[in-house]
Amino acid sequence: MTGFVSLFQAAVVFGTVIMFGSVGETITERSGNLNLGVPGIMYLGAIASLAGSFFYENSVENPSPILCVLIALVAAFLASALGGLIFSFLTITLRANQNVTGLTLTIFGSGVANFFGGSLNTLAGGVGQISVASTSAAFRAGLPLISGGSGVFSQLFLNYGWMTYVAILIAILSQWFLSHTRTGLNLRAVGENPATADAAGANVTAYRYLATCIGAGISGMGGLFYVMDYTKGTWANDGTIENLGWLAVALVIFTTWRPKNAIWGAYLFGILYWAYFYIMGLTRASQEIFKMLPYVVTIIVLIMISLRKKRENQPPEGLGLAYFREDR
Repeated sequence: MTGFVSLFQAAVVFGTVIMFGSVGETITERSGNLNLGVPGIMYLGAIASLAGSFFYENSVENPSPILCVLIALVAAFLASALGGLIFSFLTITLRANQNVTGLTLTIFGSGVANFFGGSLNTLAGGVGQISVASTSAAFRAGLPLISGGSGVFSQLFLNYGWMTYVAILIAILSQWFLSHTRTGLNLRAVGENPATADAAGANVTAYRYLATCIGAGISGMGGLFYVMDYTKGTWANDGTIENLGWLAVALVIFTTWRPKNAIWGAYLFGILYWAYFYIMGLTRASQEIFKMLPYVVTIIVLIMISLRKKRENQPPEGLGLAYFREDR
């Protein structure tokens, strides 16, 4: 039982990172934009939150936990949304290829983040010396009244940082927005058939810009969660954020473009990814095979979706395609 509890806790924390990335990318793709720059956007959110917190904590004697949280959240969201804005300008306004632009954004985001991460390490006195203890503690704080229990139920479901529950709430609200609001339905129409949506009065450009920027901002929260909760306020140039970003992209397909499915899908990915750590006797090669499981499951789901050909499980018809109003 102890091993299962530890595995589940690791899966929840790991899964929360990719849940943010997946929900944000789902909103983006529902508008018809295929942003493969999610890893880079998560990098931007991570380094912006860490830099903002670092300079704030080092400028005051007694950092306010509320200000620590607000500075990190605002910095992460704005930096990530800026990444989404860059992608939107290149692909919507300049009509650049979305696949190439997204991959370029990933390289750009990782380069910028690792450059400034190295600079922060230098300012702090060396690798691993960055101290944003107040901010990290504020993000790792549990929900009042329900966290801190020692029972199995509390350990499985209640003893996590508050952003874990925020991720679940965002996934639920995103599903409700896309399915039960006029704006959300218009957004889906833009992704399915932009020409028809345009003829019906929807501003395709505005919807795609907003969906991509807001989606990028949500994805960036995954990077923030990674540095503040997962690594407890440190920075390392080990490429983990990029790996998690690609898992988030895979999770979008796995969830069949439904944000609510990202809740259980993210945790399933976490369990599959960390299962090797709790299985005795595995060789190094066997461990690497286990790490492939989330991607293998995604491929299997993609094959099943393709074979069943149910329209509601397919990606938006206009996904990845630039819209030319003159062709309407």
